[in-house]
Amino acid sequence: MLKTYLTAILLLFGAARLSAIENHPSGARPFALSNAIVSISDPWSTFHNQATLTGISAFTAGFYFESRFLIEELSLASGTIVLPLKKGVFGFSYSQFGKGTYKENKAGVAFAMMLTEKLGASVQLDYFSQRMPENENAYGFVTFETGLVYHFNQNLHFGAHFFNPIKAGVETAEGMQEMPFTVRLGTHYSLAGNMLISFEADKTASYNWFCRSGLEFEPVKNFILRAGVSGRPVNITTGIGIRMKKIVADIGFGYHANLGITPAVSLQFEL
Repeated sequence: MLKTYLTAILLLFGAARLSAIENHPSGARPFALSNAIVSISDPWSTFHNQATLTGISAFTAGFYFESRFLIEELSLASGTIVLPLKKGVFGFSYSQFGKGTYKENKAGVAFAMMLTEKLGASVQLDYFSQRMPENENAYGFVTFETGLVYHFNQNLHFGAHFFNPIKAGVETAEGMQEMPFTVRLGTHYSLAGNMLISFEADKTASYNWFCRSGLEFEPVKNFILRAGVSGRPVNITTGIGIRMKKIVADIGFGYHANLGITPAVSLQFEL
């Protein structure tokens, strides 16, 4: 019953403020690491920091599904495609949050390339749309995001990402509802070849810095354990990953003291 009330409050809040549309992160590996992944190369970098796509050398496609607090109306489905070329890497992404008469959609096209041996950069063009129960047509707008990645050495890496620096938003009957400008800064360090520690700090509009951290450990080859912590309030995530030649399956779980568990799963194919 608590979940039902909270869902209604969330949807009503979104209806009252059209700016409630979000830039939803995707990928079960990032989810399990509390999304402290701004410096980590991953097929789901199309939703985090496109500059780290430069670390991917093979064509990759992935699918992701998240059931937030096990509430059907708060589900998220996403897809990513990474296409490496000689001069750089293209990334394509799409996500849909919500169900029925309320939906948030995002489509993105990215290009990333190494500027030097250690420095990579990217830009992504985005289209956001939002459909509300009381509106016949969806509202939409175009914006962009850009990122950097710097490899100090084989073990230490730094990433920076800037989302919606032009402060674009949805034009409604009530006026322009801006989507916030977001900055993400982070680093990760690899230990002994089978452990990774990541840290990230995010800043959005008038909110304070939000910190995230993640730990990844591979006790057995092709089997990975993950955990993450973010706050405030403190949120704990866990997950596992399994590599099977050119297929990778990841599962993540998040826990909220009042709302319960959020499961997430993603599957990537490499060609």
